[in-house]
Amino acid sequence: MYKRSEAPHDATTTPTPVARPEGRLGVLMPGMGAVATTFIGGVLAIRRGLGKPIGSLSQMGTLSMDCAPSGRVCPIRDVVPLARLDDLVFGGWDIFDMDMYAAAVEAGVLAKPTLDSIRPDLQAIRPMPAVFDRRYVNRLDGSHTKSGRTKMDMADQVRADIQAFKADNGLARSVMIWCGSTESYSQPGPVHQTLTGFEAGLKADDPGIAPSMIYAYAAIQERLPFVNGAPNLTEEIPALQALAQHNEVPLSGKDFKTGQTMIKTVLAPAFRARLLGVAGWFSTNILGNRDGAVLDDPQALKAKEISKLSALEHILRPESFPDLYADLHHSVKINYYPPRGDNKEGWDNIDIFGWLGYPMQVKINFLCRDSILAAPLVLDVALFMDLAARSGWHGPQDWLSFYYKSPVTPAGVTAEHDLFKQLERLNARLNQAAQTVARNTEFDCNRQKRRLLK
Repeated sequence: MYKRSEAPHDATTTPTPVARPEGRLGVLMPGMGAVATTFIGGVLAIRRGLGKPIGSLSQMGTLSMDCAPSGRVCPIRDVVPLARLDDLVFGGWDIFDMDMYAAAVEAGVLAKPTLDSIRPDLQAIRPMPAVFDRRYVNRLDGSHTKSGRTKMDMADQVRADIQAFKADNGLARSVMIWCGSTESYSQPGPVHQTLTGFEAGLKADDPGIAPSMIYAYAAIQERLPFVNGAPNLTEEIPALQALAQHNEVPLSGKDFKTGQTMIKTVLAPAFRARLLGVAGWFSTNILGNRDGAVLDDPQALKAKEISKLSALEHILRPESFPDLYADLHHSVKINYYPPRGDNKEGWDNIDIFGWLGYPMQVKINFLCRDSILAAPLVLDVALFMDLAARSGWHGPQDWLSFYYKSPVTPAGVTAEHDLFKQLERLNARLNQAAQTVARNTEFDCNRQKRRLLK
């Protein structure tokens, strides 16, 4: 275990070589609804110069390079060996048989003129039949689904899909990112504890194995980095972590940190830094897209609420500041409201107190676009997880905690929730990767860019 001020658990003193990002990179997504189509459509539009990758650290962020004279600041994409947007190939699975143009129109996130400008490319992308179990998402019912005698049969079908997708598209590498709906809340059970028990559970069609776990198992067996963008119990179970370590596969998740929780992980560190007390933090949301419909189910809602509640206690540390935070009342509500569609609205009422205990309030009304905030996160984690795989970093990638509400960490390691500390850790790892490219050379940003493009 490492202390909070130390480097991530899988960091090394001497940077290890990073394989170059040669060839095409497949991005496979279970769940091709609003988030996936916004991500795909956005990348296609950016390729054509129709917009900018705003919100993407990999495309617009910078690094202060340790190996550069006088700490020169350079664009991340120029100095870290990442796959290019032109090399990305998109695919995935969904319970509805619609091409990505039709799915994007139905999602209603990207404007019709934007979609029409990339219509042929979107129409060429169709989802494969999905693994589906209505017990885990009982507000949806699709017909574009796989059938099999057991859950192991389903996993084998997903593995065959991955192999065919790679061959059909001439891919060098692939990553898998869960962009599907929130599954019903579940806790680890006996079937999740060991790989032997998990595989026996797949063959016995154990009800404790959720669809997301089947996808994760298939991805890890095919040595694809796996990302969990929802609050599902998936990649953190011991069985899948053991398989990832054995196959040397990176994992990360869970639950993309987009709107309200992102704001919490910005404000809470400010309150603690100024030693302002927090008596209560009430959060509520309205959301009308497919995710909102799924969260109308109490068991799916429970999984999301637990994910959204996890950050404050870690950041504020009531055990160290009992006078300020020991009696904090934290409440999170999510409400399905169809007229709002993907345009989520979050309200926060924060009761704080200061000098001599005098009360004050902070009120936030965040009118955001859920998939617009999520799409650049999908892009970043796809590129960074591919970087991790090429660098030989496997198991939970807690340096990517910046992107998640409930970061998954190795056993015995406490998750970091402070957005700024998460960013420091992320930048430290990217700096490490950049040094493997620039090491033993006179550093220059433009020279480095030319080297990467060769």
